Amino acid sequence: MSAPAPQDWPEARWRGAVDLVRAGPRLLPRAWPGGARAALALSFDCDHETFEMGGGGSAPGRLGWGEYGRRAGVPRILKVLAAHDAKASFFMPAVAALIDPEEPRRIVAEGHEIGVHGWIHENTSTLTESEESRLLSRARDTLTEITGQRPLGHRAAHWDLSPATIRLVAEAGFAYDSSMMADDTPYELLTEGRRSGLVEIPVDWVRDDAVYLLFNRQPPTRPTLSPDQVFEVFRRELDGAAEEGGLCQLTFHPFVIGYRSRIGILDALLRHARARGDIHIATHAEIAALCRKEMP
Repeated sequence: MSAPAPQDWPEARWRGAVDLVRAGPRLLPRAWPGGARAALALSFDCDHETFEMGGGGSAPGRLGWGEYGRRAGVPRILKVLAAHDAKASFFMPAVAALIDPEEPRRIVAEGHEIGVHGWIHENTSTLTESEESRLLSRARDTLTEITGQRPLGHRAAHWDLSPATIRLVAEAGFAYDSSMMADDTPYELLTEGRRSGLVEIPVDWVRDDAVYLLFNRQPPTRPTLSPDQVFEVFRRELDGAAEEGGLCQLTFHPFVIGYRSRIGILDALLRHARARGDIHIATHAEIAALCRKEMP
């Protein structure tokens, strides 16, 4: 017997799907540090070789494409961040950290944050709950052992979540998640109507460099904007956050933003933020700690 079409779902089914994970109260700090009007949270998803392997592939050319992010992208990113005295969050699959443990150690040594981004950039929506729980703990423990710091943040690979993801992340003791898109402003995540205690630092495709700049044969994607146009999108997001007194969260990928013609987007954005003089730049963990103070 075939499953019922969506228009034939009973109310309990569609309401249950909506209520499984829901945005709770907004957690915007009453004041940003230093009297800033808004905050900027930069993140870098260091997928590297796992961008290929997480989907089951092992083509040498595509692995090399991921390696570019490690060899060229991350060093350029760290150089720009240091030039502007800006701290950021780096989300990393555990296998990517195991391939070159010195990279996450250097990132942490320069004052940045490492967060969990899956075991091998696997799609969590395809896993059983027990598999997902095991890989989540394994990734967290591996990054802790390599860097000497327990990760506080979680970001699902591909931003794809299973029905159990948020509950498992909360049970694993993370302080925040950064995989959901229900708001521009941080909020507390609710699971089946109950408070999870997790701060959500929301993401969105609008604020992701790959949407505009990624070239990929499978799935077929092509760059849609020039570096100058991408900067303008992100600048407007930052200025809009300042008008509202909110947060501008951005997601970059070292093998996307790290090219000579594109790293200037990050540099120009930080120059703009510093020139404004009213933007608080912080890691996702620091933003989550400020937001947690607003929890009921």
